[in-house]
Amino acid sequence: MSEHEAYIREAVALAEANVRAGGSPYGAVIVRDGAVLVRAANTVHATNDPSAHAEMVALREASQVLASRDLSDCVMYASGRPCPMCHAAMRLAGFREGYFAFSAEEAEEHGAGSAAIYAELCRPLDEQPMRLSQIRPAGSAPYAAWRARREA
Repeated sequence: MSEHEAYIREAVALAEANVRAGGSPYGAVIVRDGAVLVRAANTVHATNDPSAHAEMVALREASQVLASRDLSDCVMYASGRPCPMCHAAMRLAGFREGYFAFSAEEAEEHGAGSAAIYAELCRPLDEQPMRLSQIRPAGSAPYAAWRARREA
């Protein structure tokens, strides 16, 4: 068994244990320098936090353990394909590599996937089911202030 397969099996075992505990079938393992840094399962059922997906819980914990938001030297192993939110968070954290066991389509077959959300997000804003519209307030410039602070 390869190292990658061993970590994937661990993520799947976390997902299976989470189902037995009343949660959804998602687990994640973050590895750094060949060692497990964190293990996490989806905690949405326990916290009512819709962002408490296994990958997000693992990212938050890893950032705390390392006291850094830069996780570019880590690898994510997930039981299922990361949803768009988790995928984006992984990119924002600097991940260069990740692996998953089951596809979004496989999860969707059992009522647990995010394949439909992937498809929706590829459509123009005005064709998506959630209305998202821009309202630009006069006089506000948070991006310019942020850039000026960084360049000071």
